[in-house]
Amino acid sequence: MIQSKDNSKHYIWGDHCDSWVLRDSQNLSVKQEKMPSGTSEKFHFHEYAEQFFYILKGEGTFYLDDKKITVKAGESLSILPGFKHYISNETLNDLEFLVISSPSTNKDRIEILK
Repeated sequence: MIQSKDNSKHYIWGDHCDSWVLRDSQNLSVKQEKMPSGTSEKFHFHEYAEQFFYILKGEGTFYLDDKKITVKAGESLSILPGFKHYISNETLNDLEFLVISSPSTNKDRIEILK
């Protein structure tokens, strides 16, 4: 079956951020996400999942352990298991990206309290 935002499961996370689940199996998760200006997720890590972020529109700011990395439209970033991270939208425009996780991050997210 062909998947798109129009026929995929949708949910809201964080502060009015959107996620469309394009594929979700035990071994693979593919989501298209949209973050409004000034939003971010919580600092966390995954024990097993590797994640690949591909920026479709805008500019994402990633915090990886002690590093700050800016990723622009058409660029990507891989995050290996165990790396503490989060993404934020520190621009005035919407941020849209794909996040591909292998295996799926279901039940594999450990939030870090700061």
